Amino acid sequence: MADDTQTQGSPTIPVGYGYCAWHQRHARGVRLIRVEEAGSGPGSVGSKFACLSCRQAYGLVPLSDRPL
Repeated sequence: MADDTQTQGSPTIPVGYGYCAWHQRHARGVRLIRVEEAGSGPGSVGSKFACLSCRQAYGLVPLSDRPL
């Protein structure tokens, strides 16, 4: 008998874990919302990520889901 360690319906898409800039805490499932350039030179670019609940509450659309 094979030992199946994966549950049925496991998502095949990786889920990010990081800092949500909207509720200012770490969360599971964050997605990139905005890239901000603060000026010129190295280290002058910042990224804003948001979790699912903040994306729904504030109507945020991840960059990868926006039309070109």
